[in-house]
Amino acid sequence: MRHENSLMHDVLKPMPWGAFDRLVDKHGADKGVRKLSTRSQFIALAHGRLAGAQSLRDLEAQMTSQATRFYHLGAEAAKKSTLADANRLRPAAIYADLFCIVASQAHRGLRKATNEAVRLIDASSLSLTSLSSEWAAYEAHGNGAKLHVVYDPDAQVPVRFAVTAARINDIAEAKTMPIDAGVTYVFDLGYYDFGWWARIDARGATFVTRLKKNTHTSVVERHATPADSTILADLVVMLPERMARSRKNPMSKPLREVHVRLDTGKVLRIVSNDLDASAQDIADLYKKRWDIELFFRWVKQTLKIDHFLGTSENAVRTQIAVALIVYLLLRLAHAAQTAITSLLTFTRLVGANLMHPRSIHDLARRQSPPPPHHPNQLAFAIC
Repeated sequence: MRHENSLMHDVLKPMPWGAFDRLVDKHGADKGVRKLSTRSQFIALAHGRLAGAQSLRDLEAQMTSQATRFYHLGAEAAKKSTLADANRLRPAAIYADLFCIVASQAHRGLRKATNEAVRLIDASSLSLTSLSSEWAAYEAHGNGAKLHVVYDPDAQVPVRFAVTAARINDIAEAKTMPIDAGVTYVFDLGYYDFGWWARIDARGATFVTRLKKNTHTSVVERHATPADSTILADLVVMLPERMARSRKNPMSKPLREVHVRLDTGKVLRIVSNDLDASAQDIADLYKKRWDIELFFRWVKQTLKIDHFLGTSENAVRTQIAVALIVYLLLRLAHAAQTAITSLLTFTRLVGANLMHPRSIHDLARRQSPPPPHHPNQLAFAIC
């Protein structure tokens, strides 16, 4: 019988397998491995995210029942214990590096033509069990990890990520990331650090964020605002010269302060080092921050990124990286077809048909029901 590729094969088509093999060699991941190659580990974990596997035992059963399909994907069915060992021992850095390669590929393919380069920065907490307390203990909130993401709202893809214990402050991780000239970085109060703002400005980049209520500014200039607008004030201001313990404030340049009234009546003080953009443009850039909140909600609810098949630090890092790579592959697969406009609907259909011999291009078509059996045919079959 002629073999037909499964839907999973279509989803994995953009995978740069040559680069993947080089990463495996670089990290020595398959050295001395007798069972379950790193490629099989990746395909197993990717399948688990797409199929909604609830445990390693569940994933083992799914793979065993579709062993032939996995063989044609270049993978072997994984035993529960073998996969658990791989998640614990194979370096998660392979998948972090692989994410960078796939993210670059997805970014080029999905980004729209625009002069703007906007990056949203945020972090989201992920709850862990007491089995992860050795590395993820957090007295105030129990055990947890934190996923830090730099997100491109235009391409709708993450471009950088990091995983830390939940006790690590957002700004501490942000200070380790590179800053690109000409990019506008949008973030919230978790990144309230005047020194970091000054560093962004010095690198030729722009930032848009919020001011705390108790931060006093000196008004240098007032701009007119439209009547009946949600923009209440458009100011050029200076931050205080001194910070806590009489330290000199490194952000000593004039800034833009825009007051915006929300539908709830709350007034936000938005601040930026962009002195030329309109107040509305600055307010709209800050509003884009909601996109990264939607991204976190999507990957948690759809790819179950807050449910882990392993509790060690390496296993958690591996599964988060694989889930983000799966998200990128889904975005590329969704963009490659035109019948299904909703990414969520597309993902649900992929999960329901994952190992079926179907293409991403015919997911929207209803499968023809089997022809009704004639009573005589049925009787003959029983005999």
